[in-house]
Amino acid sequence: MSGSSDQAEPASSVLDALAQSALDVAKKAAKHRKSLGGDNHYGNKLAQLRTDAANAFSTMSASTAGDTSAIAELIDTSFSPSTGKADRLSAVRELSHALRTKWKQHSAGSTNPGNELFPLALIAKTNRGYLLTITRQMNGCMREGWYDACAVMMRRLIELVIIEAYEHQSIEAKIKDGAGNYVQLTALIDSVLSEPAFKLSRNAKSALPKLRNVGHRSAHGRHFTAQQSDIAKVEDGARVVVEEFLNHAGLL
Repeated sequence: MSGSSDQAEPASSVLDALAQSALDVAKKAAKHRKSLGGDNHYGNKLAQLRTDAANAFSTMSASTAGDTSAIAELIDTSFSPSTGKADRLSAVRELSHALRTKWKQHSAGSTNPGNELFPLALIAKTNRGYLLTITRQMNGCMREGWYDACAVMMRRLIELVIIEAYEHQSIEAKIKDGAGNYVQLTALIDSVLSEPAFKLSRNAKSALPKLRNVGHRSAHGRHFTAQQSDIAKVEDGARVVVEEFLNHAGLL
């Protein structure tokens, strides 16, 4: 890839090239009898390609959640260290075809990868279109440096995955008020921290109040303007909390 940065490649083209590179790395690893899951040149290279692919995918958009779920599965198979030779080849071919046809039309203008608070390929597996949309907006705000907007979307995502978990356990009545409406985030977090149905990790318990606070300040703080450092402090916690509740909700 060469030329001026003024004309960045579409994300679909970037992802296609990464998939072809992953196939090449897998072939070379097999030739030299190296494990793609090991701590070696080929394993580390594939891991980096997988990260780059997730970041490129996060900048793309699709017309339906089904489209996103389908390509997310192809990406997972193409870049997984445990995928067999035949399955990887098939996945890369299908992925390349999709990226050069249907997904070429949906490729987003921005190809600035990175700063992904939660992997879009992972959230796509939930088959919940509204979670996918919110996560894409959250990640996009982070990439563009819109940190207050990012914090507000992160707050909303956390509310929703907690509600999904309660509904999956059929205990949603515990987080509804007298009118049958779901309570706000502060009350949700107070409830979930004492809810025996969820065996939360220590990291999740520690992160929840911090995530609530930054979200509240960005949404309601008259004189508060979130900075990149504010999001960075809760970034790891957001990943832990969202993934744990998606598992409690039976979505992963």
